[in-house]
Amino acid sequence: MSWTPLLLLALALGWAVVVLWGRRRELADMAGRSEELERAKQRGSHAARLQYPEVDLAKCIGCGACLRACPEEGVLELIHGQAIVVHGARCVGHGRCAQECPTGGVVVRIGDLEERRDIPALDEHLESPQTPGLYLAGEVTGFALVKTAIEHGTSVAQRVAAEKPSTPTNGDAPLDLLIVGSGPAGIACALEAKTQGLDFLLVEQDRLGGTVAHYPRQKMVLTQPVVLPRHGALKQTEYQKEELVALWEELVVREQLPLRTGWTFEDLERGADGAFDVRFAGGERLRAGAVCLALGRRGTPRKLGVPGEARTKVSYGLVDAQGFRDQHLLVVGGGDSAVEAAIALAEQPGNRVTLSYRKHAFFRIKPRNEARLAKSVAAGQLTVRFESEVVAIEDDEVELREPGATTRLANDHVFVMAGGVPPFAALERAGVSFDPRDRPALVADDDTSGLLLALAGALLGTLAALAWVWLFRDYYGLGALERIEHPRDRWLRPSGPVGLGLGIAATALMLVNLAYLLRKAAWFPLRAFALRTWMTTHVVTGLVAFVCVLLHAALQPGNTPGGRSLVALTVVVTTGAIGRYFYAFVPRAANGRDMRLDEVRTKLTALAAELDREHRGMGERIGAELDALLQEAHWTRSLPRRIFSLVRSRARAKASRRRLLDEAARTGLPPEQVQILDALMRSAQRTALSAAHFEDLRGLLASWRYLHRWIALLMVLLVGLHIAVALRFGSLLTP
Repeated sequence: MSWTPLLLLALALGWAVVVLWGRRRELADMAGRSEELERAKQRGSHAARLQYPEVDLAKCIGCGACLRACPEEGVLELIHGQAIVVHGARCVGHGRCAQECPTGGVVVRIGDLEERRDIPALDEHLESPQTPGLYLAGEVTGFALVKTAIEHGTSVAQRVAAEKPSTPTNGDAPLDLLIVGSGPAGIACALEAKTQGLDFLLVEQDRLGGTVAHYPRQKMVLTQPVVLPRHGALKQTEYQKEELVALWEELVVREQLPLRTGWTFEDLERGADGAFDVRFAGGERLRAGAVCLALGRRGTPRKLGVPGEARTKVSYGLVDAQGFRDQHLLVVGGGDSAVEAAIALAEQPGNRVTLSYRKHAFFRIKPRNEARLAKSVAAGQLTVRFESEVVAIEDDEVELREPGATTRLANDHVFVMAGGVPPFAALERAGVSFDPRDRPALVADDDTSGLLLALAGALLGTLAALAWVWLFRDYYGLGALERIEHPRDRWLRPSGPVGLGLGIAATALMLVNLAYLLRKAAWFPLRAFALRTWMTTHVVTGLVAFVCVLLHAALQPGNTPGGRSLVALTVVVTTGAIGRYFYAFVPRAANGRDMRLDEVRTKLTALAAELDREHRGMGERIGAELDALLQEAHWTRSLPRRIFSLVRSRARAKASRRRLLDEAARTGLPPEQVQILDALMRSAQRTALSAAHFEDLRGLLASWRYLHRWIALLMVLLVGLHIAVALRFGSLLTP
């Protein structure tokens, strides 16, 4: 008996074991990601501070390119095979996720624009619609990235130059452009203004560099690849604060930029001649036809308002931690700046550092800062006091109020890092609106141009092939034996000039098509062009290669390696087309059920809180019952266990209802509230089961991708064999 069946059985069983083991790990990982999302919601880190990635589930195909591209940890995770925002507060707007998404399913926006009143209303040119000629740039617009600030400043100067009147001006004419703020946006605006030949002035209330200049010593500033006017591309992707400020100082001197420091902006108004009359603290005034406010969002430091805060030992920032040694230090705040300052101070010899935060946990700090903080606390270098507030600051002590007690700590210096009061009041006086109704309406992004371009290209190729076949229908309509006598056979047969050329073209298209897999791989160093462009190329080359192979075979593929490779190519194209759309639908449906489940859980939480006010402890018991039911229904790993859990959870739901009714009779809970609670619990259970069933189907369809890839590998092997056979025997068959 042949050993082949045993070998095939062993291979099949091995494949099944690997797939099932991988599926179990995937479910466990997904459960962990879902739990992390719940923790993020409880801590508040799921909500964006400024920018955040918005994922269109109708476009997401779960490739994970956005996760790999994001330099921040935990912003996005794959849940039910699609990208979901988990820690939105950690997003700082790099935008790499959107750049890498092959389907255009990720857009970086500012969160909650319909309600927020800390984001200015600006048009697409960063101009205030209420005050034409007044522009904002940089962090004050809500975008915190250095790269974005540079792009903003450059864009404003270009816009002002384009809008500048062409008529000559006299010596008393106002400035073409006044730039307030010398951070990255202000510097870029000034450099571009010089390029555009504008009459401009750059003013700064403190020192060159704006907010960046106030960063702690040697703080890393991620810039991303960016082009600075009159300097060119920044060669590095990461700079220390000192390096950037030194570069800007060099550019100011080299380009002879007109800069005035110590000028604090107060307000402005439009004069009778249409120019802005800009006023500064101290009585200084300037006139300009256009104004760019690149003020940042730092504003003035937020103070504690406690006795002793005016003492000289209180600071509102830390520039150099090395200047503090052998001291008792208190840092107040819960953001990244406060945590970084506390860690830096704790690393200096002899310091005893306390970090005071008024909330029960940190919820918006970066993961790397969280890890460094935990390490410092574990090493005894740093003490964290949650739910504490400074009550008073004395010469050698500080007084902290904590739950149920007041603590006095020895102290030599206090660093208050509770954020700042942004310059919104000054901006509103200047004519900038923060009313959400004044913001331009967001246009839904439904850009399918990449896919449309790919399909259009494939359609043109197919139509060209049809025209070719119609033109030579007298040849293609013949049988294999009849073609030998046809005069065009020597040109159109697979080994002829046309047929061979089409075969070479098809092979080249296949190689380009497979290059998409390399570009998508995280380890591959080449990053030329966006992944979306490669995805478009992947689609069009796959379809056009199929057409070229058909013509290469003269529409009559035989029972040869070439014919079998055509069959494999047909399967590859078919599975790719089905997977691109059908596979995307199932995860979207599963995540849609999860969103519905979140809504039901929110209603249950509100109801439980209401019941807790009247019937102490009942809300907590309801939450525990619900979590047990959902855990049982949602993450069961096999179909038999899911069927078993379905029956058991139904029984448990009935038992829970009976217990609630009994308890209601004892505590006086109104029957209508019990009915509402029971309906919500049933709805939550059904929704969780529905999401789980979609997840099962997604797991089944995940093998579709493997089929697509393995058949593609088989196709490559068959094509290689076909080429080898053609090179070996083709000359023998050619008359």
